[in-house]
Amino acid sequence: MKLTSIMSLIIFLSLTITPQVNAAIDTSRVLIELETATEKFESELARDFPNVTIIERFDTLLQGLAIEGKSTQLERIIKHQSVKQAYPITTYTVNPQHTEPISVPTTSIKSVDQDEYTGKGVKVGVIDTGIDYQHPDLAPNFKGGYDLVDFDDDPMETTADQGIPTIHGTHVAGIIAANGAFQGMAPDAELYGYRGLGPGGMGTTIQVIAALERAVNDGMDIINLSLGNAVNGPDWPTSIAVNRAVEKGVSVVIANGNTGPDLWTVGSPATATDAISVGASTQVYTEPILEAFPRNRKMALKQMAGSADWELTRDYPVVDGGLGTEELADATGHIVLFQRGEVTFTEKMVRAEEANAEAVLIYNDSDEEIEASIDYLSETPAAIIGKDDGKWLVKQMHDQKKLWLRTTFVTHDNEIARFSSRGPVTTSWQIKPEVVAPGVDILSTIPDGYASLQGTSMAAPYVTGVLAVLKQAHPNWTPQQLKGALLTQAEHLPEQIPTEQGMGQVNLEAAINTPIIIENPMANLGLVQDRKEIKTHHFTIENVSDQATSIRFERSNLQAGMSWRFPSTITIEPGQSRDLPVSVTLRPDQLEQGIHQDYLSIVIDNQHYQLPYLFINQTAAYPKVAGFEIEPISAFPDRYQCRLQLAETSDQIIIDVYDPFTYAHIGRVYEQEDAEAGMLEVQLDLSEYKNQADYLFNVTVIKDEDVHYYQHHYHL
Repeated sequence: MKLTSIMSLIIFLSLTITPQVNAAIDTSRVLIELETATEKFESELARDFPNVTIIERFDTLLQGLAIEGKSTQLERIIKHQSVKQAYPITTYTVNPQHTEPISVPTTSIKSVDQDEYTGKGVKVGVIDTGIDYQHPDLAPNFKGGYDLVDFDDDPMETTADQGIPTIHGTHVAGIIAANGAFQGMAPDAELYGYRGLGPGGMGTTIQVIAALERAVNDGMDIINLSLGNAVNGPDWPTSIAVNRAVEKGVSVVIANGNTGPDLWTVGSPATATDAISVGASTQVYTEPILEAFPRNRKMALKQMAGSADWELTRDYPVVDGGLGTEELADATGHIVLFQRGEVTFTEKMVRAEEANAEAVLIYNDSDEEIEASIDYLSETPAAIIGKDDGKWLVKQMHDQKKLWLRTTFVTHDNEIARFSSRGPVTTSWQIKPEVVAPGVDILSTIPDGYASLQGTSMAAPYVTGVLAVLKQAHPNWTPQQLKGALLTQAEHLPEQIPTEQGMGQVNLEAAINTPIIIENPMANLGLVQDRKEIKTHHFTIENVSDQATSIRFERSNLQAGMSWRFPSTITIEPGQSRDLPVSVTLRPDQLEQGIHQDYLSIVIDNQHYQLPYLFINQTAAYPKVAGFEIEPISAFPDRYQCRLQLAETSDQIIIDVYDPFTYAHIGRVYEQEDAEAGMLEVQLDLSEYKNQADYLFNVTVIKDEDVHYYQHHYHL
């Protein structure tokens, strides 16, 4: 059996790793998804294949089994009529990833005003690359878990001898519930690790769904998934599994993705309707800027973790330290500039400190961004600058006797990080993310130390920790109430649109003390196509205080083609809920085509809340096709299972095959009239083209007079 294409779920980090992966299939183990109940098939398996071992059973979010046996047995089993699909368990052999952790944390996420509630008694599952449960800051709260890559009870991170080592899950877990020298958001929450991503942070749809099911069955209160793919659609298998988990009473928090700043970049499973999807914000921060004079060139810098803050207030001359491989002359009152390479950042730092340098700069040796740190706490500031800036400085130092550097500071407001993926979701036209949280330069635990990373992967566990604290404060609240409180009291960020921030920045204290819960505070009004349409959203507002609550809507600004109708001012008594319908009459021909989004203002007991709304007028520049996925059907040689996401109902969809090198047309393998929006799953017969080693699939989507194309290169 040969696995040639499986959808990979890639961790949302700002640092992109592109290893050369050689996948070797362990033919003695396989995951099978069933058309029938797991229990029924299991009895047939025991009767007909008594020597096959069942490794794991799945019957909550999917019907399936992980089995182990001889290859000849497995080949017969996967041809059974009850087997929907078979997924080999893969092993990856790749070059290891090296990191430079710091040994002592410089700060914690948890603030001192959160001491009343710490997440005590709340069970949090982390579906990720595993957790280094031996880390001293995580060991006190780690309670167990499962490995869905190796199918055992040891959800440890991938180590160097197993493939590309991973750190992601440990970093995520620390943000949630580290309890040691570093403190997470909920330092007394119970941590469970579910390793659904293996070496290099890669995994399959089935592994992540299986991990999700295991976490649900283990009784998690909250599950964090800082992972995803590029499929912008609500009905991809992982998104559906997330919705089913929420139906089981579990809160699920998911990173929105790191492919911003464009719209339509959110991917599954953050596209799940019932998930809490999280974007990344920068927080208010002051950025130091270097200016070289007399040349007046300005340079951005990025501080190294473990070093002192870059707070220089005087001008200093800069000297060239080379690669830092040799002892430096006295550098008192100077900034030392090193080139990256040869020796570690720590060794360069030690060289500079031995020379009594005032500060250290290291310029990159590539155009890729890097996360830099030293493995001890230093009182000397140090930072990374770009390759071009570093080379320019070296040239200027050699061309003139002395070059000076001046530090100026620019303060930035809290805003959405540029990398944070934006919504909306195709087909459902839902606003995502729903909230945002800090996701830039977030310090947390990693194996053997601590490191600062950034991404929505870091923002999601921040919200998960907040949710754990909120759950302890209100143990009887349902997942819908917890989510509603979190969204209701999020802080609206000015100048940010709904598809960037949802309801805004999470506010734990306000969520704990909220007097009301708006369970559905975002009005997703959908697609508008008729000459006149009336769209209605029902806001459900619950009074959880002990006082009567007064509620009124403020009138929106008049706009041609859009007319709002709001309910009158009402009072909700303690413990009561009310349904408040808000309607808008839309005339598409008076409005521009595309996305229309803004905020409605509601006043509750004299406090203003901004409620996002969104609708699509006729059409927009959303991806018509996403997530093309193809894999062999083991029982039928030369036949392949194909999945793709259609954003809208189309007049026709065509799949053609081309030679990817000559672009010669090979043949047409699929054609359908009146294709419905959503996930399309079909079988392709490539038996006529079996001599091909590479295929270029071209998907043509036709609607009215518009034609759209999507290409996918596939290698056998």
